[in-house]
Amino acid sequence: MPALSLAIAFGTRLLLVLLFLPFSALDKIVNFRGAVGQAKQAVHATAPAVVLILLGLTVEIGMSACILTGAFDRAAAFVMAGYCGVTALLWKQFWAPGDFWSGGKGRELFWDFLKNFALAGGFLLITFGTGASTVENFFANPLASSHPYEIASPR
Repeated sequence: MPALSLAIAFGTRLLLVLLFLPFSALDKIVNFRGAVGQAKQAVHATAPAVVLILLGLTVEIGMSACILTGAFDRAAAFVMAGYCGVTALLWKQFWAPGDFWSGGKGRELFWDFLKNFALAGGFLLITFGTGASTVENFFANPLASSHPYEIASPR
C-alpha cells in the first residue's frame, strides 16, 4: 500500500506541473523567437520580452522540479500560483478583444484565464494545505518542505 500512496502523491503533483515542465518550457525553448514575439505583445518592448521568457523558463522548470521532488515545494508552489496569476493577467486578457459576448477570441481567452487561476488554486493547496491550521505552518516556515512522500507510521 505504501507504493500506491507514493504513486498517488507523485502523480497528483505531476498532473499539476505537467503543463509547465515538459510542455510549456519545451515550447519556449524550441520556439524561443515565437515566445519572445508573444511576450512583446504583452509588454510592448523587446528586451523585457526576452527577460520575461527567460524568467518564465526558470520558474516553469525550477519550481516544477521543486514541487515534484518535495524540496522547498511550498515556496515553489507559492511562486507558481503567482506565476499563473501574472500570466493570466498579461497573456489571457479576455477583455481586450472586445468580442466576449459574440463568442470570439475574448471568450476563448476567458476560459484560459480561468484555467490559470484554477491552477493557481491547486498550487496554493500545496503551499497552504487544506485547513486553516496548515496555513500557519507555511507562514511559520515558508521554505520548509511539506514532505509529500513521507509515509505516516501506523498507530
